[in-house]
Amino acid sequence: MRHPAGVLRFIIHFTRGLIREQRARRSVMFFGMIGTLVWLFIGATFLDAPLRERPFLFVLYWLACAWVTLLVVLLALFDLLMVRAAARRERRRLAQEMLKTQNSRDEDAR
Repeated sequence: MRHPAGVLRFIIHFTRGLIREQRARRSVMFFGMIGTLVWLFIGATFLDAPLRERPFLFVLYWLACAWVTLLVVLLALFDLLMVRAAARRERRRLAQEMLKTQNSRDEDAR
């Protein structure tokens, strides 16, 4: 049995990686969405009859599918916000660089 502190430490490091690394974030979104689509297909075809016979499992199965889908959507929204923030930072940096270049040209012309 794993120590709960070790599992918690792994979750914290994994979450930090998702927050910091765009590539990791997008990989998790991609594979999470593919997994959810497979989950949806299997639940709607192969597991349809067995799940309908057990209402508790039916609700649990589809709630879990919805939960993973919601996590992927929230991760996509977070990624969108991160991309917009990075673009805003880059625009500010370029504007400051252009102002410095303009000021240095003005000083050289005098």
